[in-house]
Amino acid sequence: MSQPLVMIAGGGIGGLSLALTLDQIGVPFIVFESVSEMKPLGVGINIQPNAVRELYDLGIDAAKLDRVGLPTREWALVGRKGNDIYSEPRGLEAGYQWPQYGVHRGHFQTLLYQELIQRAGDSRVCLGSRVSGYQNNPDGTVTAIVEHKDGGLMHHTGTLLVGADGIHSAIRAQMHPDQPPIHWGGTMMWRGTTRARPIRTGASFVGLGTHQQRMVIYPISAPDEDGMALINWIAEVNYETVDQRPSGWFRLAQVEDFIEHFQDWSYDWLDVKDLLNGADVVFENPMIDRDPIPSWLDKQVTLMGDAAHAMYPTGSNGASQAIIDARILGAKMLEHGVSGKALSAYNTELCEPISKLVLRNRGAGPFGLLNLVDERCNGVFEDIDAVVSPDERTAFMADYKAVAGLAIDELNRAPQTIAPGSTVLI
Repeated sequence: MSQPLVMIAGGGIGGLSLALTLDQIGVPFIVFESVSEMKPLGVGINIQPNAVRELYDLGIDAAKLDRVGLPTREWALVGRKGNDIYSEPRGLEAGYQWPQYGVHRGHFQTLLYQELIQRAGDSRVCLGSRVSGYQNNPDGTVTAIVEHKDGGLMHHTGTLLVGADGIHSAIRAQMHPDQPPIHWGGTMMWRGTTRARPIRTGASFVGLGTHQQRMVIYPISAPDEDGMALINWIAEVNYETVDQRPSGWFRLAQVEDFIEHFQDWSYDWLDVKDLLNGADVVFENPMIDRDPIPSWLDKQVTLMGDAAHAMYPTGSNGASQAIIDARILGAKMLEHGVSGKALSAYNTELCEPISKLVLRNRGAGPFGLLNLVDERCNGVFEDIDAVVSPDERTAFMADYKAVAGLAIDELNRAPQTIAPGSTVLI
């Protein structure tokens, strides 16, 4: 091959972040994405400061992110009776050099896609094309087997293949054919958006309820002239018996399917029933992840994002980690060239610690404080200090931030993952 070529399977947040990174450092690439048209589908997600840092370094600044979301000012856990369990400032107000963002997932993905097309041209993204498998070749190249929407089957050969093809990754399935099925721990989620007045600071991420039954609520747009914002919410119910449900879905649902669980959740600062009934769209899906695998590497092929480390959304880490994966992979190519050695270095740095984070999130992540409250008082309290001390709550959150790469001082002091102007010598 006259030039290296990185093939990216999947044009989601991780795959597009990698494509933008490769464009930035001068590495030729092509993205294969199964959908025929990029549409802004989905609801809200969080982008943590460690990932916003990387987006800024990619030239996706606050002005652009403000078009698709809102900086988060506070993170709070509130008990079922409406009493605070824990709260803290987030983003810039917490002392980070970068904000945390609540964004509309589909609009954020569209922003990344449009940025990529403007910078690299639309020939770099092949829509309606799904990578269904691969072959590592004796000459050190790799061939991707690509199924096209028109029914055609093509073989594309390049230097490296990166599987950014999500929780149902075909590349991961070939790499680890004996992997266990998708893991579901018994929690069902209903996600939606409602135009309503934001609560608390006006830009608060709020977990409300108990370990068994909770709401997650945060705005993903600035208020309009009437004080109304687009509020993202997730209603969660944990079932005691885990039955044999399908391995995963994200389908349209109705509020009537689950509102009975939240009928009496009314406070002077929020009426949950009104919030749910005002939804403009509702989706249902189980809270699922995958058991960690020992390696994300097979010679010239690696995994990233949900294909590598699908995790429960309890820590709001999924999209953020996919962005960080992309940047670290780019940094390893700067160090080792467009090579299997770069993939190996990336795998060595991230696979083990992020696998631990997957399991940490399965144990409720930062929402684990709700577990402590449930264990000690069945979720009912008047004075949280008498249940879980302030020092214990603070230590719990600090420990989680350290595991998730969100320790403020450490992140603020860290050098840029990719220095400005860096390019790979080809």
